[in-house]
Amino acid sequence: MTSALADVDAMHPYFFPTVAFVLGACIGSFLNVVIYRVPAGRSIVRPGSACACGAPIAWHDNIPILSWIMLRGRARCCGRPFSARYPFVELLTGALFLACWLRLPHMAAVCGWVFLASLVCATFIDLDHMIIPDVFTIGAGLLGVLLSFLVPALHDFHGNIYVVDSLRSGTAALQGLLVGSGLVLWIALLAELALKKEAMGFGDVKFVGMIGAFCGWQGAVFSVFGGAVVGTVWFVVALLWQKLSGKPAAIAPPSETPEGEAAPLGFGMHVPFGPMLAIAGLLYFLVFHRWVAGYFASLGELL
Repeated sequence: MTSALADVDAMHPYFFPTVAFVLGACIGSFLNVVIYRVPAGRSIVRPGSACACGAPIAWHDNIPILSWIMLRGRARCCGRPFSARYPFVELLTGALFLACWLRLPHMAAVCGWVFLASLVCATFIDLDHMIIPDVFTIGAGLLGVLLSFLVPALHDFHGNIYVVDSLRSGTAALQGLLVGSGLVLWIALLAELALKKEAMGFGDVKFVGMIGAFCGWQGAVFSVFGGAVVGTVWFVVALLWQKLSGKPAAIAPPSETPEGEAAPLGFGMHVPFGPMLAIAGLLYFLVFHRWVAGYFASLGELL
């Protein structure tokens, strides 16, 4: 089986990358449903996709990316506009699946698709509702631990003895889950003590634990501090735009007062931290994992 797949890959090098992108776009279409329905407590299976007017959406009007373009962003039944987020999530998920397939061993890439899909869902739900449901933190974290035991390559273990690599990989996932959630919990508690108010939601604590399950403790630590950098840059750019133009930037994160009321972006406002953590976790998983892991290994030898 493996030999046959390798032969197909050798003869048609673009076949599997194309499949990865198309599959990712199709999964992205499903993630749009998940992002909309899970916070509302609705089933993600039934009923099928429907327009805001109540008319069911035909399969040929639900083709990822292409249908939105062909329909010019409007429903065929009533002409209502569809948000550009729908094709964006499909395109984003397809691109992430493709990048994962190209950069990681194939079995690790398949596990990575689960991780990336969880990041996408958590990001957009947090942007919309400032919450991260447990299914994308606790649920995905436990799944990450299980997949780490089953696929040691997820944590870069490629030895000859599967059982040994499985235990090492699973241990790395457990360490990442515990270290990641514990680190953020202590940061949140200390910040709350210093600021005399809640500084970070408990969903973020669990979310970093999930990132650690897929990326190890090094990835969890990187996501915390990398997310802070991403958030700072995002916040400063959006705030400068708001000050100079007199109106909120289109890319500004949503913000609210400590009492939960919507308010313009500014210091002292609550903003979702999940998307920043997700971006940092994504960068570690696809780009920086070997460099960061090597850095921590060298640091450990010095100490």
